[in-house]
Amino acid sequence: MTNNDKYNSAFTENFSVDGAVLADDLEYNSIPEWDSIGHMSLIASIEETFDITMEIDDIVEFSSYGKGKEIMSKYGVTIQ
Repeated sequence: MTNNDKYNSAFTENFSVDGAVLADDLEYNSIPEWDSIGHMSLIASIEETFDITMEIDDIVEFSSYGKGKEIMSKYGVTIQ
C-alpha cells in the first residue's frame, strides 16, 4: 500500500466517504463528518498509520486534504 493509499484510507475510513470526494479542496467542515471530533480522529489515524506525532500547530493548520499533504512532507512522508 502506497503512502497515498494510506492517506486516502484515513479520510475514507474516518469520515465514511467515497474516495471520489477526496480532492485538494476538501476542507475542514465542508462535510458533516469533518467536525472537531472527526478532525481529531483523522489526526490520530494518520499519526498511527505513519508512525509520527504531529505538532499542535500542524494539527491546527491541517485544514484541508491538500494542506495535509504539505504538512505530511514535514514529517518525511511524501503523498502524491
